[in-house]
Parts: sequence; structure tokens; C-alpha cells
Amino acid sequence: MAELHPRLLADTRSLGETTFCWIRWMNDQRFAWLVLVPKHDNIREWYELDADEQHELLDLVNRCALHLQSLTGALKMNIGALGNLVPQLHIHIIARQQGDPCWPGPVWGNGAVVPWPESGQPHWIKPLRERLSYRCA
Repeated sequence: MAELHPRLLADTRSLGETTFCWIRWMNDQRFAWLVLVPKHDNIREWYELDADEQHELLDLVNRCALHLQSLTGALKMNIGALGNLVPQLHIHIIARQQGDPCWPGPVWGNGAVVPWPESGQPHWIKPLRERLSYRCA
């Protein structure tokens, strides 16, 4: 059974999941930021998934980006699968606003993370969960 990489577990919180993928949000108040993680061990690259899983992941990325942009009014959606520090395949979906703390540069490695209080979460979590029809596991 696949397990979530410890770094992803530490840096993110659960939004929900499908049978194929964990849907998590980055615990950083500065950005509306999702991380999608296919439930596979030892998969680093998108092309290592079988064709059906590649399409399922693309569909989920597109749905999450569409709804996150709609809920946040983001000017630009950044989508990437870097994996340089965390080898487990994971896809970042970040809603960017002109004037956000890192605009127009990348968010990775820029500035200090501003975590949410233990009981806090972004305003867009509940409506996004409803739009995606997933409940937090």
C-alpha cells in the first residue's frame, strides 16, 4: 500500500482523496495551493503511470485548477511537478495573484511559510471540497 512521503505529510493537510490520488492543500497562508499525489510508491514521473492513470490525473489537475481559480479569482494558475526534494510524484496547483508575496516569481524557496493555526484553514477549502464532491478522509 502506498504511503504519503513524510515531507508532503508535514507540509500539507488533507482536502480529500480518490481511490487513485490524495488531494492535499499546502499549509501556507500566503497562497491557495493544492498538491495532488497519486497513491503509488516508487513513481517519480508522470509518464511512469499507466495511460489510464495519466488521463485520470490530468482530469483531476484540470478540475482542481478550474475550481480553485474560480473560488480565488486568481489571475494565473501555476501547475508543476518538480519533485527535486520529494521523490514521490506530486503535482502542485497554485492560484497566483498579482502582488502576492512572490509575484511574479516562483513560490518555491521564496519567503517564509506562514502556517495556518491548527484549527484554521483557507476559506476556499469547504467550497472546493463540495465542488469536487470529496470529503476529507
